[in-house]
Amino acid sequence: MFIRVFIQRSFLIWKNSVLPPFPFSHLAATCGMHDRRGVKSHLPNHPMQIYLIRHGEVEEKYHKVFGGSRIDMGLSPLGLQQGTAVAAWLKDTKIDALYASPMLRVQQTLSPLARQRGLQAELLPGLREIDFGDWTGHRWDEVQENFGVSAFDWLEIIEHGGIMNGETIDSLMTRVRECLLQIIHAHPHQQVAIFCHGGIIRAIIALLLEMPLKHMAYFNIEYGSISMVELLPERKHAVEIELLNFQPPV
Repeated sequence: MFIRVFIQRSFLIWKNSVLPPFPFSHLAATCGMHDRRGVKSHLPNHPMQIYLIRHGEVEEKYHKVFGGSRIDMGLSPLGLQQGTAVAAWLKDTKIDALYASPMLRVQQTLSPLARQRGLQAELLPGLREIDFGDWTGHRWDEVQENFGVSAFDWLEIIEHGGIMNGETIDSLMTRVRECLLQIIHAHPHQQVAIFCHGGIIRAIIALLLEMPLKHMAYFNIEYGSISMVELLPERKHAVEIELLNFQPPV
């Protein structure tokens, strides 16, 4: 699989980087995909571009806290500025449709772009953040003490058994997959923006690249960042990441 990745901080472009092979049968088992052909086999025969935008920084009292889908927090003053910066950076980019998580922090982030374009975002409940179960409301540094595991292993924990009373890998990947395919099939030859959450952006990239969710720990997805994926059905690998974790300057 050949990926061109733009990483904001280092400004490096990886060209023709070869990812290690991954048996899709394992992904089908861990992600609840009964169709072993996965996402790529369901992609329509048309190109498109998908902008994946994480919400801005959240209120200070929720910094380094697992909020997930259970805490509907708002943005900090910086987070609001990040939403404005996203709209400014995309001002000359053609956007045909907006999709978004219904959560408040996402709605506040997309508001400047929606106003700028006169577009109404379609809210998809399946794009809400992951349910972190018993970790909800706990700080990252409290998880080790209270639950005996490292919070930094959250993606691997979700993939292998899940967090107590939280969302299963099957539930997460199934709902995100349904949203992704709905959006792709609705917009042939178009450019769309999806405003959502760090966990959901990682799930989308994992589905498109046919990689385990735990491997998304290699990718940082910052507050107010933009990533862009291009679907190229005429090519064997079909998916290219053109932009990853770019934070427009505030």
